[in-house]
Amino acid sequence: MTDHAAQGQATAEDEVVGICQDLVRFDTSNFGDGSGPGERAAAEYTAGLLADVGLEPELFESAPGRANVVVRLEGTDPSAGALVVHGHLDVVPAQKEDWSVDPFAAELKDGLIWGRGAVDMKDMDAMILSVVREMQHTGSRPRRDLVIAMFADEEAGGAYGARWAVDNRRDLFDGATEAISEVGGFSAQIGGKRAYLLQTAEKGLGWLSLKAQGRAGHGSQVNDDNAVTRLARAVSRIGDYAWPIELTDTTRRFLDGVTELTGVEFDPENPEILLKELGTVARFVGATLQNTSNPTVLKAGYKDNVIPGTAEARVDTRTLPGQDELVLAKLRELAGDGVDFSYIHHDVSLETPFEGPLVEAMVGALAAEDPDAVVLPYTLSGGTDNKSLSRLGITGYGFAPLRLPAELDFPAMFHGVDERVPADSLQFGARVLRRLLTTY
Repeated sequence: MTDHAAQGQATAEDEVVGICQDLVRFDTSNFGDGSGPGERAAAEYTAGLLADVGLEPELFESAPGRANVVVRLEGTDPSAGALVVHGHLDVVPAQKEDWSVDPFAAELKDGLIWGRGAVDMKDMDAMILSVVREMQHTGSRPRRDLVIAMFADEEAGGAYGARWAVDNRRDLFDGATEAISEVGGFSAQIGGKRAYLLQTAEKGLGWLSLKAQGRAGHGSQVNDDNAVTRLARAVSRIGDYAWPIELTDTTRRFLDGVTELTGVEFDPENPEILLKELGTVARFVGATLQNTSNPTVLKAGYKDNVIPGTAEARVDTRTLPGQDELVLAKLRELAGDGVDFSYIHHDVSLETPFEGPLVEAMVGALAAEDPDAVVLPYTLSGGTDNKSLSRLGITGYGFAPLRLPAELDFPAMFHGVDERVPADSLQFGARVLRRLLTTY
């Protein structure tokens, strides 16, 4: 690993690339079943970077190897609410044979860091750590308390990370009112102009188990109560259902901003007309125009000539704010009789207005580094650890600032093969984040 402690008064821009590479080299793959290596080694490295500059981070495990790191920087204004600045140390698995490079080598090639987690989200982790280290080197104190947190298990819902910390260590977040984390603040080319997408909303999440019951029997017999057949019909209806277009306040404001940049009006009868103006970002935005329900797993039977008595499917639902019950009711209707539903994992949707002092500070920090750019709010179709923090009344935003080359298919980097991030984008992000954390 890079000896960052020996670099003395290194700036955030000096350190951020090396820290990101170091973090990527820790294999923190999260398979969702407890079989991965865990986050302990990466957490010890993270805690070491913070201790090197005189801080006293707390490293705690929610289960063996599932490690989290939290430290508080004291601000100058005790009356101001604390800001939680958080990342996660786990990553989704990578199939090495699918990649053109070693996914855990953090190779610097063509000006980009290649590796699993380079985008989701060890890039932001590195920005946070490098800025905090510079603040400590220079004696710069924030106006409000900063709670710096690196969580485990975000990629599997946070049961060993943010959710566990909220349930068991809420003292760590005393006085916190707002938070920033991943999947926002990155740039996209829209209408020939660079626009930064600041995440102010997240869809709700529901991983559902559907179980059909039937009459078990010999595979040679006539069976009009077949659990596999019943489940297959239910899954087919759910997978084929076209959810109607419904625009939240955040998405409507985003689309209005796109219309201003492109001159193209949004047509709910043909959303593709405007979405094609977004290029690769359409992947993110297209899924926020409606609820979604995608079948992902099927399980049934144990022998070719035995009709099983039960069959199970998993469905990944992502819901617009306030529509969880509506979506579940529709899925029950689509499934029909004889199919039982239960949640494997369920989490809230989030939406907050694109206004207020923190939003103004984030927009201002971006404008200071890229004066010609515009900033638009958007809804994330996935989820972040801000969901867990919201249970403490903490308002969360996605703000991992990156100025990206127009030709980079950034949305494809999330959980994708050959994940990579430009080194100079990290340095840009460190400058923006430094402005925010030292002034807000």
